[in-house]
Amino acid sequence: VFGKDINLILILNNLSSDRKTVKVDMSASTILYTRRTVAEILKASTSVELGSKQGKHIRVKIPYSHYGKYLTTDKRIQVTALCEVMRMHGLKLLVEKTIILEDTNIIIKLPRRIVVNKAVTLEISYANPLPEPVSRCVLLVTLMNQQVKINLARLAPRERSKIYFEFTPRRTGPLQLQVDFSCDKFSHVKGFVTIAVAPS
Repeated sequence: VFGKDINLILILNNLSSDRKTVKVDMSASTILYTRRTVAEILKASTSVELGSKQGKHIRVKIPYSHYGKYLTTDKRIQVTALCEVMRMHGLKLLVEKTIILEDTNIIIKLPRRIVVNKAVTLEISYANPLPEPVSRCVLLVTLMNQQVKINLARLAPRERSKIYFEFTPRRTGPLQLQVDFSCDKFSHVKGFVTIAVAPS
């Protein structure tokens, strides 16, 4: 989840009956969806001794403080481990993992029945998932081809807040509501809901 530390485990298994020494070079970078690197956020090396048929776990932690300011709106991190088996004529194994961080979800609550030409109130809740405060918070609500921009108060670390949004549907059938939340530390956290408008 975006805003939390990332904990990973690299599992190494020696499938042979010979002892093995494995040099592991780990790195992690924030990337775009095109896989282009934005910034390197982790670099670590270690050496592991594996006995006959032995397995070992290497724990890796990427704190939010390391990745937060380098993340793009794609919220992707590429982690690689280059494992070199020593004295095996340069036998190398590359392990890659792409992590897509989950956004704090926007929660939209609707009344049970929504009727045409009758005012309706929705509850939109949003959150700051970070361990630090955020300011310049803005909600952009898009409905019936119209956008409403709502400036919000700053949010304390991990705080969730809500607003009430009133509108009157002018036709029956499905309506798409989109909510986009941005602030000074991250942008474009989206929430969607389809509203079924009943005849009066």
